[in-house]
Amino acid sequence: MNQDYCKANFSIKRYRHTFKYNNTDVLKLTIIYPIILIPNNQLSQSVINHQINRQISEYYMYVSNKLYELAVETYKDSLSNDFPFHQFEAYMEYTITYNQNGFLSLYIDKYEYTGGAHGSTIRSSDTWELCTGAYVPLYCYFKPETNYRELLIKEIISQADEDMNTDIPPYFDNYKDLIVENFNPSSYYLTTEGMAIYYQQYEIAPYATGIVVFIIPYSKIGWYPKCLC
Repeated sequence: MNQDYCKANFSIKRYRHTFKYNNTDVLKLTIIYPIILIPNNQLSQSVINHQINRQISEYYMYVSNKLYELAVETYKDSLSNDFPFHQFEAYMEYTITYNQNGFLSLYIDKYEYTGGAHGSTIRSSDTWELCTGAYVPLYCYFKPETNYRELLIKEIISQADEDMNTDIPPYFDNYKDLIVENFNPSSYYLTTEGMAIYYQQYEIAPYATGIVVFIIPYSKIGWYPKCLC
């Protein structure tokens, strides 16, 4: 086992930029992201950092074009109609949730405020095997004959049932159907406690509940993180 490959080093960087129109701040952008360092494994390090950089570049292009144009249009409308203008905001942050036993897992939250009552957040996630830098799809954690979707949904519904036994139920009344309907194999990441399966805002619960995360213990899926390098 090569201990250097079992865990990545990283540093956190911050990028901030304010977009202006007619000397008015119309859009604020913040990006918080990691730079990954894997000792003695330049290939994996390059693959993972390239993926992160690509995601950041795509987000910057979206913000600097589409979202900026919307901010300018909204600003002009506010002037024409004598309404107050509320500065737009775009915020992208990476959070590393697991970094040991040969796996690096994280999620990315993209928050956007466009002047309404509140902003919205969309979450995505990635998990890599540090030896090779390969992205790890959800099905890889299960034996080929396992119906992993059914297994995970069953556990998620069981946890959701317990959550609903409160004075203020956190989910929509038809949460069971929505859990099945909105299950996304890409919406997962690893934690030290187990595998996290998440649902976006409004998918199974009101806005106030936020992004819903269910932690599936590794004992439930019959898999445990182990460095194979």
